[in-house]
Amino acid sequence: MPASRTLIALLTDFGERDWFVASMKGVILTLSPSARVVDISHQIPSHQIDEASYVLGACYRHFPQGTIYVCVVDPGVGSARRAILATTSRYCFLAPDNGLLSHVLEQEQDVKIRQIEEERYRLPSEGATFDGRDLFAPVAALLANGEPPSFFGPVINDPMKSLVWAPQQQGQILIGRIEYIDRFGNLISNVTAKQVREFQAIIGLAKIEIQIGTHIVTKLVGSYSQGDGQIPAALINSGGFLEIFLQEENAARCLQVDVGTELRLC
Repeated sequence: MPASRTLIALLTDFGERDWFVASMKGVILTLSPSARVVDISHQIPSHQIDEASYVLGACYRHFPQGTIYVCVVDPGVGSARRAILATTSRYCFLAPDNGLLSHVLEQEQDVKIRQIEEERYRLPSEGATFDGRDLFAPVAALLANGEPPSFFGPVINDPMKSLVWAPQQQGQILIGRIEYIDRFGNLISNVTAKQVREFQAIIGLAKIEIQIGTHIVTKLVGSYSQGDGQIPAALINSGGFLEIFLQEENAARCLQVDVGTELRLC
């Protein structure tokens, strides 16, 4: 990785009220003044590792090669859980070993994962409640300064991974689930555009029905503007996934649907 102007991207559940994010940025810029630090999000709901994993998986590929990701949603901070550094051909990821990198590990091939030996890199602190500042930030800065990943610890082969649920076909039915709800209340599923096309080809129908909760969606459109504020519709979003929405309304609230809700294409 280049030693100058390396991009470091932060993802946390710290919010913006407290000094936590600012402290991490301060440590990074003290140790690596030329680094660029950007925010992915600090609005992950507290302790929601799976949501952080989804958000990271949805956006990391759009960053420049060489980006270092610092991802801290860490209800086990201060415990025996490991701190890890994952490297791919394009990126580095720093995170607690709690499943946060599951979506990245699902998408990437040839990932090398190391356990960070924190005694050598941790900032001195009276407590053990802030690994984002005291461990992950200094390691990110050292990586930005050109230290190789091998400098930080041994390779491990057993990172913690959460289940990344894949759609299942059962006869003439394709079963998926809602993976994420964005700030507009749109319901983003794990069913891909390719799977929708393949399912349509298998069942021989130009139109499909989508059952979600007590609702049936029959309209598959190309944009939000083609929807209706009263009747739910579906589209393929720019991430390539099937999404349920109500035009200019909060579909999650109106349909009373949450993450994990099953949907059926038939």
